[in-house]
Amino acid sequence: MTASAKPQLILGSGSPRRAELLATLGLVADAVRPPDIDEDPRPGETPLHYCRRIAAEKAAAMEAAPGEVVLCADTTVALGRRIMGKPADAGEAAAFLRLLSGRRHKVITSVVVRREARTWARDVVTVVKMKRLSKPEIDAYIASGDWHGKAGAYAIQGPAGAFIPWIQGSYTAVMGLPVAEAAALLQAAGYPVREGWA
Repeated sequence: MTASAKPQLILGSGSPRRAELLATLGLVADAVRPPDIDEDPRPGETPLHYCRRIAAEKAAAMEAAPGEVVLCADTTVALGRRIMGKPADAGEAAAFLRLLSGRRHKVITSVVVRREARTWARDVVTVVKMKRLSKPEIDAYIASGDWHGKAGAYAIQGPAGAFIPWIQGSYTAVMGLPVAEAAALLQAAGYPVREGWA
């Protein structure tokens, strides 16, 4: 690659939401290569350290050629010290929603950008208030299937947006990729973010 050649952007995530959020910056990944890593929490691991570790391990597991810039992220829902990952089934999803009902929780998204041997990372923590949910509301949301594959069993950009009257922090981070921070990391790695705005 010559010094003036544009780097290739590799998205280390199969999440359509992360691709959509990159698209808000006018960016389309040159390739999507989700890494396969063990995402089980370690005993006693706090949500922030867990999220940071998983994002870093995803980036480290990526095979990247010279001239490729890798972007990885992980999003975790935390209720106190409890890590609320992707529910295994509808029963667990409903249990998560009952726990979150009427309470504030944190959504942590860690972003890692890697270019050859260098990495850049940011953690974004957003406080989210969920209204008190009735059983019919929980049942209807579970029936929608929107909880599948979602940390904490909900997606703020879907029907569950009706459950979230207030957040403090980054809306896009709750969706799965904090756009401002991701753009800053990509620019730090030498990726021309603003070219996509033309």
